[in-house]
Amino acid sequence: MDQLISFVEEKWVILLIILVVLIVITTVVKTVVKWILALAIIAGVLIYGFNYTPESLKTIGTDISEKIINDVKGQALKYLTDDAKDAKFEANKDGSFTISSPHLKLEGKANDKEVKVTILGQTFTMDADTAVKSFIEQAKKNAK
Repeated sequence: MDQLISFVEEKWVILLIILVVLIVITTVVKTVVKWILALAIIAGVLIYGFNYTPESLKTIGTDISEKIINDVKGQALKYLTDDAKDAKFEANKDGSFTISSPHLKLEGKANDKEVKVTILGQTFTMDADTAVKSFIEQAKKNAK
């Protein structure tokens, strides 16, 4: 129903023209033909209106997903600072490392610019900024 309301708000001029055309058809054309034409025009407008997706509706999905990603990354940064004292550092033979804490898991390689973070069952990459690097250093200290 929202798409139909958006359609009417954005395309009211076209709807006004269609109304005028319908009035002309019903006054000029005779009986059954006029009602077939009128119903065909109305059906076409309704089908188009119900399938109408304005630009504002198209961007909602991307806006929401970006907000969710930013919220999860913010939560990960909070856990990086809160869980640093409980983090467990594990060095792998291939030069990579894995850090586990009560709320998140961090994987990466030494001197990489990005690390892989798993939080709440979701995995994403983050820049290895100062917060991440300090978390890694604290986890290394905990391992000793």
